[in-house]
Formats: sequence, structure tokens, C-alpha cells
Amino acid sequence: MADADLDAAAAVFTSVRPRLFGIAYRMLSSATEAEDLVQDVWLRWQAYDRDKVEHPGAFLATTTTRLAINALKSARARRETYIGPWLPEPVDTEADPYLGAERGEALEFAALLLMEKLSPNERAAYVLRVAFDYPYAQIAEILQSSEPAVRQLVSRARRHMAEGRRTPAAPDEQRKLLATFIAAAKTGDMDELERLFTADVTSLSDGNGAARVSRRPVVGPVRVAKFLNAITSWFWTGIEVQWVSTNGQTSAVLRRDGAVYGVLTVSATTEGIDQVLWMVNPEKITALPLGD
Repeated sequence: MADADLDAAAAVFTSVRPRLFGIAYRMLSSATEAEDLVQDVWLRWQAYDRDKVEHPGAFLATTTTRLAINALKSARARRETYIGPWLPEPVDTEADPYLGAERGEALEFAALLLMEKLSPNERAAYVLRVAFDYPYAQIAEILQSSEPAVRQLVSRARRHMAEGRRTPAAPDEQRKLLATFIAAAKTGDMDELERLFTADVTSLSDGNGAARVSRRPVVGPVRVAKFLNAITSWFWTGIEVQWVSTNGQTSAVLRRDGAVYGVLTVSATTEGIDQVLWMVNPEKITALPLGD
């Protein structure tokens, strides 16, 4: 009987697991931390008196969100000692483009970076409403708040997000811009690079202090183009590019002499590339299916 009960608990958990991971990832911007958190939720679900739970999916989403709010506070404290720019950990979206959600919102790198400026409760309310289409009343229960207060949280979060965003490029255009960018970067074609960029383009390199990785943002078309031109002579030697789908957009896995060096992508708007994102901290790309 106990085995049958545990099997039933596992079946329920498995059915909602993609959603739980999607909530946790959007809250923490880390696939590794999201996996750990979802595993914690499973252990709690195993030990809980499940006969008292009327709606298991809602219970598990509530548990996940509340744990993620606490985990985000701890994660932000740890990030204060990070060396250089901090970027979200890329997550594979090849099989599940929406990552367990109703829609692919609050998943792309540009959105995750903007969400870092939200309070944990604002972020939770925004994620649950915008990506997962939870009713305000249910979000209020999850956050142990009132419905009017939750509406304010979501409204404030939407406003913050809108202030920092332009109209994103279509996925095909983003991939085309990334491919064109890499081709121009390999040859150090500064004119072509500058044509691809928006007026406030920013290049961010996440290496946590790794050697030969820029520890400061590089801002502006001319400066970013000069930066890329300066590294052309050595950076691209032996580099092979593998296309992958991360966070609902195309990224490039960079391999040097067969070994994975990092992941490169661009955030693109209808005006051009506004962010160049270099993820070269090896600890932050382990969640991707990088092959041999």
C-alpha cells in the first residue's frame, strides 16, 4: 500500500515537474539551482501528509514559489562577491520552448536580466501571472497577500520591465543577427559590427574572474567593435561553433580544440543587437546538452 501511495505521489509530481522547474528557473536564473530546489520540493512532497492536499498541483507550485523567494534572497547575497558581470545560467529549451509555462515569457536573457531589479515578491508575482497565467487570487494565496496588493506587484513589475525593453526581434532574425555577428567578429570587420548594433549596445562577459575575460561591461557600438577587433587575433583560433536553443533563442556553444569554452548569444531588438552575452564560467553551462 505504501509503495502504491508513493508511486501515486511520484506520478502527480512528475506531471507538474516541468512547471515547477519553469517557476524556479525564472525566479533564480540558474538551471542548477532550480534543479536543486525542485528536488527539495519532491522530498517535502514525499514526507507530507498528502491526504490533506486537495489540489496537489497548486500545493506544489506554492511550495516551489515560496522556496524560490527565499533562495533568491540568498543567491543575491552570494552574487555580491561575484567577479565581473553576472549573467543568467543558460537553460536548454530545445524540447520545451516554454519551459513548462503557458507561454515563453520571462525566459529570454534580456528579461531575466531586467527581473534582477525586481523585489523577490514582484518577481514571483510577475512570473506566475505573465508566464504561467495564474489568476490574481491564486497568486495572492501563494504569496500570502491580498489580491489588490498582488495586482500592484504585477503592475509595478510590468512597468519596470517595459521601461528597460525595446521590441524584441523575431527568433529567426535573432539567429540571423547572431550568425552575422560571429562572422564579422571572426574577421574583426568593425564597420559590419557597428552596423549590427544599437546605439547603446553592451557586451557582458561572465567569467567570475577567469583569465583573459573582460571584467567590465563594454558599452557603445564603437567600443564593442574595438573590443572585438582587439581579440580577433587570438580568440577565434581553434574555435568551432555549435548552435543550440537556450532560453527560447539561438545561442552558440564555442569549442576550442574540442573542449567547451563557453556560450555566446545576442539579445536582439527590431533596431539591432543591444546585448552581446559571453558565458564563459564553466560552472554555469553544465545544464546544457553539449555532447562530446
